[in-house]
Parts: sequence; structure tokens; C-alpha cells
Amino acid sequence: MKISIVTPSYNQAPYLRQTMASILGQTGDFELQWVVIDGGSSDGTVDLLRAAKDPRLTWVSEKDAGQSDAVNKGLARADGDVIGWLNSDDLYTPGALAAVGAAFAEHPGIAWLAGRCAIIDEQNRPIRRSVTRYKNEQLKRYSYRRLLVENPLSQPAVFWRRPFGEHVGKLDVSLHHAMDYDLRLRMARRMDPFVLPRTLALFRIHPASKSGTQTAERFAEQYQVASRHFPDQGTRMRHWLNNQKIVWAYRALGVLGR
Repeated sequence: MKISIVTPSYNQAPYLRQTMASILGQTGDFELQWVVIDGGSSDGTVDLLRAAKDPRLTWVSEKDAGQSDAVNKGLARADGDVIGWLNSDDLYTPGALAAVGAAFAEHPGIAWLAGRCAIIDEQNRPIRRSVTRYKNEQLKRYSYRRLLVENPLSQPAVFWRRPFGEHVGKLDVSLHHAMDYDLRLRMARRMDPFVLPRTLALFRIHPASKSGTQTAERFAEQYQVASRHFPDQGTRMRHWLNNQKIVWAYRALGVLGR
């Protein structure tokens, strides 16, 4: 089995070295392809990629139309049986890809899977543990109707078979925050994910990350995306109310520094 990981990157050299180690350090009964699409970084990213000299890594550095466009470019180059998407400031946990490969091998009928994900800061310290616990609990109770109301699927911990992803389609390049949620909703309309009860990835929040800022804007776009799929007015209202709850909770976490 071949696993392809797509990484969009732009001026993330301080974190990319760790991301690189977490991907290229994965071992197991699988072949690895890592595709990095860099948006023309000027912070030493290109030097770091060039110095890697690893045959499993392919990369390009050129101007793109944003993160969604970069991921789409990477998906077009990925030729693995299974696809993952890891941003250039996030990490995989040791053994994550071996667990993913084993799950797909043992369950040939699944098209995609979702695992657990923890949250870390700039120094790799776990943060927002309450958020992680909540999302893990919601993931255990996954259903499509629940996904329409809130999103317990953490982008770095989601993987899919390449033919399934090609059938679902590319990321929506008009989206800047909720492009992964839109993709998951389109996947979920076709088939429920296989839930893998293992922490596969570490999602980093730092002052320069999109997830570290613009929380209200992020959830507003998520609401717009979910609106495309709402079956009824009640689901629309539940999603909106849930978004308000989460926005205020995140603001409280920011104030409390947790």
C-alpha cells in the first residue's frame, strides 16, 4: 500500500522541519510519498526542502491562489492508494501512518477514516485539552446529522482512498477557512467514515496560524458551507446556535490562556 501526504506551505520554515521529521520518520508496511506545494516562500523553506534529498519527497515552490489551490495541486500529483493532508505546522504521531495503512488493509470496504487529534502550541506543548476531549467524545458518536451541526473531524487526522477522493472532487478554492469541512461533508454524504480510536496527529495553534486568529470568521464560513447541505430549518438553527457557543468558548479560552 502506498500512502501519499500532501502538505501546502508558505513561509512556515520554523515549523516545517518538525513536520518533515514527523512524516519522513514514519515506518511500517507501506510506501510513502510526500508532496509539498510551497507558495513561493522567502524564509528558507526552499533551502530546507532542497537539502532533504529524500526520494519520497517531491516539491514545487511557486505562487499559488491560496491554501485550497495548493492542496488541489498536491492532490493532482499524489498517486498513493491512500491520501492524507498535513499542513506545514502540524505533526503526525509516531506510528500514525502504519495504523492508517493497517486500518485500510483490514477493512477493504471503507473509503475514508477519521482518527483523533490533539492540539499543541509553538513549543509542542499540549493545549486546549478540554477541546480535544470534547471532540474525541463527539467523534465516538459520529453521525452525518451531527456533522451538519458541528465538526468533530480534525483535518490532519483524516485519510481517504484516492479513487474516492477523486470522485468527491477538489477543494473549493473560494473557501479560506472551511474548505476541509466542505470536503468532509461531501465525503460523508456518500459514506460514513471509519472512526479509528487513536491519536494520529497534532494540530498546532500559534499566533500566525489561521486557526489561532479569526475564530468568528472561521465559524461564519463553516456555517455558509453547512448551509449547502442542511435538510431542514431546524438543523440550520442548531448549527448556528452551536457556532455561537463555540465562538464564545474559544474567546473564553483565549482570555484564560488555556
